Amino acid sequence: MFVGHLALALAAKRVDSETSLGWFVAAVILLDLVWPIFVLAGVERVSIIPGATEFTPLLFVSYPWSHSLAMSIVWGVLLAILARSTGHTDRTSWLIAALVVSHWVLDVVTHAPDMPLWRGESPKLGLGLWKSIAATYLVEGTMWILAIGLYLWPRKAKRLTGPIAFWTFVGLTTLGWACRPWSPTPSSIRALAYLALTGCILIPWAILADRNYSIRVRESPGNSKQLLFL
Repeated sequence: MFVGHLALALAAKRVDSETSLGWFVAAVILLDLVWPIFVLAGVERVSIIPGATEFTPLLFVSYPWSHSLAMSIVWGVLLAILARSTGHTDRTSWLIAALVVSHWVLDVVTHAPDMPLWRGESPKLGLGLWKSIAATYLVEGTMWILAIGLYLWPRKAKRLTGPIAFWTFVGLTTLGWACRPWSPTPSSIRALAYLALTGCILIPWAILADRNYSIRVRESPGNSKQLLFL
């Protein structure tokens, strides 16, 4: 998944409205940011095979350090520790850890059976949603649309920067996801890895959008202002 992962980041703001969206985006894409580093280092392997699935030409040969269930828990705990050390609450830190692990869960839905439980000789899981372009659009697209609504409904823009940053974030990620089945095949594994690393730009982009939105305030029957919560 791609926008499906980001959908969970947006939805997490309904659980914790005080934490920057940047933390949640970092959590849901963390495995995909460490993966190209391991690929470049030769620790993990991927092949580019047009037709590997309908939605992507990538065949993930081995990626236990970045995408096994056991290591996703480790990465989640590490990011949670970082969040806690920067002043976030235990509740927020646990949410961040859960979002990291959610990446593995959603990848099991989309991938062919290549998602390991642990390093070494491990069963590999995958429900193969990527075998159907239409089903991928339906499932992941529905998640994305609902999450955008969940994020925006209780919020208002504080300045024009908010809608510009948010809708360019949404528009370009949606375009990149929707065009993936017909995008040019990466010229090499190194090019693929470097392209994957550019995903880190989504974190400051999300921070910029989120900091320019605030929770709407409404008048209660007693004329006292209340936050429009979640």
